[in-house]
Amino acid sequence: MTNLQDFTGRTALVTGAASGIGAACARALAARGASRLWLVDVDAAGMDALDLPGCEVHRITGSVADEALWQELEPRLAGLDHAIVNAGIGAGGPLASLTLADWRRVMAVNLDGAFLTLATSLRAMAGKSGSVVITASTTGLKPVPGIGPYGVSKAAVAHMARIAAAENAKAGIRVNAIAPGGVDTAIWESGEDFKASVAAIGREATIARMAKTTPSGRFATSEEMADTILFLLSDAAANITGHVLVSDGGFTL
Repeated sequence: MTNLQDFTGRTALVTGAASGIGAACARALAARGASRLWLVDVDAAGMDALDLPGCEVHRITGSVADEALWQELEPRLAGLDHAIVNAGIGAGGPLASLTLADWRRVMAVNLDGAFLTLATSLRAMAGKSGSVVITASTTGLKPVPGIGPYGVSKAAVAHMARIAAAENAKAGIRVNAIAPGGVDTAIWESGEDFKASVAAIGREATIARMAKTTPSGRFATSEEMADTILFLLSDAAANITGHVLVSDGGFTL
């Protein structure tokens, strides 16, 4: 029986690859036979620490919001099979307390960077089939106070995935998004409330306390998210495009 989630001989781009969901996706792609990986992140040390045996790995250090990075990289991506548009940063504070600089800092990475990544990937897939998965969030579907720029950016990228899917379906390129709920990744580390809680009760207890807002009572792992993303990316999901798959342990119920 053919393994429809086999990536043997395929090439893939992963942004936000140094940690969390991006790193888990890179490891999963390598384990499932990908021949060449393009990894992009601001964290060079994190990318260097990834053990990805059996495939050719190109590590590009820089921000996904840097148009020059994509202009330089695009010719090298010709013939790309898959892209995981994953890089993102968090933000905190009520909308009324934010400055335009606060807002733009998040939008530059989460929305502008996602657009640059997606547009470049679609051009690199021109003339052949391919698939893209964009990391959105349940906070783009369910309003959560205090993270306005993040939630708005994730709502925007989810809709961007639908538009790209409609534009590229006839070309054989599928575009989907995943909307995770709580996932135990390093993105929480920048939050002041999170840091204060970790100082008081420790990281594990903090994550456990946060997970109580989820009906399943737990946060997902990056590996669980990577499995779902690779399903959407793979031939097993050949008839799925323009979908935003919610994986949240019941958070949006």
